[in-house]
Amino acid sequence: MAQAARDPYVILISIYIFAPYFVTRVAPDPVEGQLLVAGASKWGGWAVMFTAPLLGAFVDRIGPRKPFLGAVVTMMALLVAALWFAPPLGSGLPGLPLLAVAVIMGMLTWLMAAHEMLHNALLVPAAGVAGTPRASGLGLAGGNAMSVLMLLGVLVAFALPGTVDWSWLPASPLLGLDPALGEPARITAPIVAIALLVGTMPLLLLVPDMPRSALGWGEALRAGIGDLVALLRELRGNRNPLLYLASRMVFTDGLTAILVFGGIFASGTMGWGTLEMLGYGIVLSVAAVLGGLLAGRLDVWIGPRPAVIIELLTIMVFQGLVLGMGKSRILFQTVVPVRVWDGPMFNTLPEIVFLALGCGMAVSVTAAYASSRTLLTRVVPPEKLGVYFGIYALSGYATMWLGPFLVETATIIGGTQASGFIPVIALLGTGLLLLLFVKGGGRLRA
Repeated sequence: MAQAARDPYVILISIYIFAPYFVTRVAPDPVEGQLLVAGASKWGGWAVMFTAPLLGAFVDRIGPRKPFLGAVVTMMALLVAALWFAPPLGSGLPGLPLLAVAVIMGMLTWLMAAHEMLHNALLVPAAGVAGTPRASGLGLAGGNAMSVLMLLGVLVAFALPGTVDWSWLPASPLLGLDPALGEPARITAPIVAIALLVGTMPLLLLVPDMPRSALGWGEALRAGIGDLVALLRELRGNRNPLLYLASRMVFTDGLTAILVFGGIFASGTMGWGTLEMLGYGIVLSVAAVLGGLLAGRLDVWIGPRPAVIIELLTIMVFQGLVLGMGKSRILFQTVVPVRVWDGPMFNTLPEIVFLALGCGMAVSVTAAYASSRTLLTRVVPPEKLGVYFGIYALSGYATMWLGPFLVETATIIGGTQASGFIPVIALLGTGLLLLLFVKGGGRLRA
């Protein structure tokens, strides 16, 4: 339930609804909006890099996780709910300044990383060692399912009414929300905040926590620093796993940048509003489920290392093709955007092609995340798996600022949204190149 309550923040706020709304309707123009989001993600990533590993080691030493998780969830809910007060540019409504919204998004980047760490640390106390795989899978499935249900709910209750004359739809958005004021997009903020608070309560109230240690806060901090140093020493003399971790660190930055900025790019490039972005998010979320299933098959058929290689190559191809799309452009060729059907959205050929490319990206990105985790279990000594999963998590935090920084810099240099994604392809290619020198991870043989 806690995972199902947390993941809609990523889907509705960070990727498909609020962030694209902010870029296209709150910021002066999509390029400046993309720069603001990139800057916020960069600063939040720097904060995560410098604090998250130490926070994790400190919490391990102090014992209980739930008090820290409760504080993080409360702060997240308050900040997410505050995004309701971000009206469109020129609406005349009082609201948060542009920079304040960007600061909130940067703070949420740090809080989301802290939430993930504390939440995952309660997995074994919640389910036991034997029940961990099932609980983990149910949590991920619940997160995707809840996100799709919320997207559908917002679509039916607030976005579609008034745009199509269907008998089963309300004649106008529920609660009297005004699309001209961006309210169907902004309402996702309080919805996600309430779900986060309510969905986390069973975890905080019912799941047993780790026992409190005898260490004071200062002692726990010093001991945590010692644990991090010892963890890094464990890596000496293990070139192949280190090479994989370096590869994974680089290409994961590219994957994260695609997740963070993919919806923003779609909204700005295709001129899509909340209605289209809701449909886009629903379709791609379903495609992402297929990606997870495909990864499991590929890992068995050809092995996780070849699977990751194929997945990264596929992502690079799709991302390159996406950069050639626009409202009147298909794969870098200018076309007349003639309507091909009378539906409420995705009714021109450029939109349909963009949607198809987006589905390919969703399948490939999800599969790459899944296969890369499987690959770690195949390239490290089994007796040191715990140590390496600690470094695996740390490597994900260490450079999470790099993708947003490169997107921000390239957007400034190129002056377009598409130019910001060129270094993302370079990140994927660099990670792929390093992966070619990693040994192992092929198909298991009887």
